[in-house]
Amino acid sequence: MTKTFNSLFVTMFGLGKIKIIPGTFGSLATIIILYVLFHIINISSNFILLGLIIIFIYSFSAVSSYIKDNENKDPREIVIDELIGQAIPIFAYEISHGTEKSSEEALIFYCICFVLFRFFDIVKPFPVSFFDKNFKNSFGVIMDDVCAGLYVILSLICFMILSSHFI
Repeated sequence: MTKTFNSLFVTMFGLGKIKIIPGTFGSLATIIILYVLFHIINISSNFILLGLIIIFIYSFSAVSSYIKDNENKDPREIVIDELIGQAIPIFAYEISHGTEKSSEEALIFYCICFVLFRFFDIVKPFPVSFFDKNFKNSFGVIMDDVCAGLYVILSLICFMILSSHFI
């Protein structure tokens, strides 16, 4: 029962088993889920944060269990790490803009976050590459995407600083 649940959890209920670009589909699903939670259902950011923390903590155990007997320690079907990494810049945006957010602005921002996150997750600049190459366990699987999510935030902060000086 636990093995089945962990398999469903790390593949985001089978989404990771899609043959073509499962990580991209995992990131896209995250964007849709968070948009619905924040802008359609209007769930409190504190409740969403609690859910993300629980997912983050449990993912270490679930990924570890999933890859235990697997020769490949970072199989493509594991996409829970994409949910965690993609959620970081989205959540930061939502809490940094208070309660007054336009849904149209959020959609644009979510799309920018999606593109930047996929870029950093695929290109793997340091330290994303460090975690990906040096930790062949659940820690490496998850932390490379956390770093990619933090790179998105850093990129957007740099863009805001530069644009404030030139506009």
